[in-house]
Amino acid sequence: MTASSPRSLFLSHGSPLSCFEETPARDFLLSLGKSLPRPKAVLAVSAHWTTRAPAVGAAAAPETIYDFYGFPDFLYKMTYPAPGDTALAGKAAELMVADIDPERGLDHGIWTVMSLLWPQADIPVVPIAVQPRQDPRHHYRLGQCLKSLLDEGAMILATGCATHNLRAYMSGAGRSGPQDWVTDFTGWLAEKAAEGDVEALLDYRAQAPHAKENHPTDEHLLPFFTALGASSDNKATRLHASVEYGVIAMDNYAFA
Repeated sequence: MTASSPRSLFLSHGSPLSCFEETPARDFLLSLGKSLPRPKAVLAVSAHWTTRAPAVGAAAAPETIYDFYGFPDFLYKMTYPAPGDTALAGKAAELMVADIDPERGLDHGIWTVMSLLWPQADIPVVPIAVQPRQDPRHHYRLGQCLKSLLDEGAMILATGCATHNLRAYMSGAGRSGPQDWVTDFTGWLAEKAAEGDVEALLDYRAQAPHAKENHPTDEHLLPFFTALGASSDNKATRLHASVEYGVIAMDNYAFA
């Protein structure tokens, strides 16, 4: 598998400013967008849309959602006017036995990364929710349900963060640079993903080093498991690895 031919991606999105600040992660996404094949549509699994039951957004023209506060004014004027795809949303909902939200827009986990990959905003986007009360296996099965849509030319873009401990970030725990407890975890994740060790990955909270420190709650890693479930061989390749503020890992993965 190469970066130019994935069926699905897991991309760490960082803060809403991540699409403007010059960082290794942003530079990587800009270059990745130039190498990716153009999908017919994107099924965007976002850590920032959480529901009790599986849900799919079916808006014909999804609004840009500003699900954050305290950022510069220009961010609240940012738009990503990609079209939706109501027919694809209906198919996805049927396959996953999911609810349909006819008005759901695109949260910052989606539009920050898509604005770097496809700035023209001309590829249809169907948002898909995660269920924090459910485990990784539940989200893996959702990905399995979506495989047939990838065969028809859609791509899964799962957006979250390889590590997501905001308390550690706010405390300045990473002032001295990338922390060992972060790189130990991301190294383990990359190794198990390359091996296709699905059972270890699904049990990451028990098996991965420092799992609870890196993910006090699951939601920012749950999209990874949906991308994994939709893969053809249960393997993933880490395309990029970097750490911001010493504790926020911005790793990105491709799944064949």
